Amino acid sequence: MTATPLVLLPGLLCDSSIWAAQEAALARNCSVYPVTHFYGHATLAGMAHAVLQTAPPRFALAGHSMGGRVALQIMAQAPQRVERLALFDTGVVPAAPDEPARRQELIDLARENGMAALAARWLPMIVHAKRLCDADFIAALTQMICRATPEVYADQVNALLTRPDFRPLLPKIACPTLVACGRQDVWSPPAQHEEIAAGIAGARLAIVEDSGHMATVEAPDPVTRLLRDWLAL
Repeated sequence: MTATPLVLLPGLLCDSSIWAAQEAALARNCSVYPVTHFYGHATLAGMAHAVLQTAPPRFALAGHSMGGRVALQIMAQAPQRVERLALFDTGVVPAAPDEPARRQELIDLARENGMAALAARWLPMIVHAKRLCDADFIAALTQMICRATPEVYADQVNALLTRPDFRPLLPKIACPTLVACGRQDVWSPPAQHEEIAAGIAGARLAIVEDSGHMATVEAPDPVTRLLRDWLAL
């Protein structure tokens, strides 16, 4: 078993279920610590602090979507504790001027009509179009979203709207880094990840085929292979 434990960070309205396939596969070779969720936190700094409080002294770190931004916050706060970094379907720039209004519309939908209504609006934006016909796949993601509440959603949106500009951090990252996203991720597109990888010396860029924003569950086997290579298992 590798000496480096692996910490897995979920994204917006996600929980550890998005990493279930990777946890099951990689736990045979390393200790895996999936963060259950980020409920109860309204800032990236608070999320990062909570992870650092419970994580092993040294670890490999993989984050998806908002979890990727939390991973970058951890790199800003405690880079000496991170041996390897993997960023999936994420971003590094601060909120755009029109972002608060766009996100508030979805918060209002959740508050007025419930989390299932939010899932019905949001999932077509973030998964590959072909997966929308997979009833079991959509039901599992809907159930995950419905485990959260409108208040949790509002808190996590606040964390995203107040996020820092991580671009100045990228050249300071010195550990082996994987940057990956779904080919059809329109929420955080490949071009965005090309820029992230270009900012980190020696970073590997990987595009996951036939996948949208939810690469860890849309293409679990390719994502697991990427993580195996990154961890040198």
